[in-house]
Amino acid sequence: MISHIFHVKVYYKDIDQMGIVYYSRYFEFFELARTELLDSIGFAVKDIEKDGFFLPVVSASCDYKKSARFEDKLLIESRIAQMPSARLQIDYNVLNENDHSIVAIGKTVHGFIDKNGKPKKPPKSLLQKIESLLH
Repeated sequence: MISHIFHVKVYYKDIDQMGIVYYSRYFEFFELARTELLDSIGFAVKDIEKDGFFLPVVSASCDYKKSARFEDKLLIESRIAQMPSARLQIDYNVLNENDHSIVAIGKTVHGFIDKNGKPKKPPKSLLQKIESLLH
């Protein structure tokens, strides 16, 4: 399994009227964590796109387990657990940094496309890197 930890502090802009993190913000946290995960294995998103590959989200989910509140510090663990084929799945655990309780669990699934939106096989270099890190 390939994993990366990304730290997030909850700011006032992240919370709703009840003082808890607004549900859609978790998908933004996932995006930040995903970008850092790919960068940590040597695949900066800008370089992937420069090589003609784009990774749109084709599916996203999040199960909320516990509320996060203003000024909480969160750990977003992003993971690649399986080799991508036509799609790449990234799983996320959102933990409260203070007590490591699970705040949310999510996943995003990404397709590989070219700049015209046509499906494309994943870059061989990415597949080789993921395979080497998974085994």
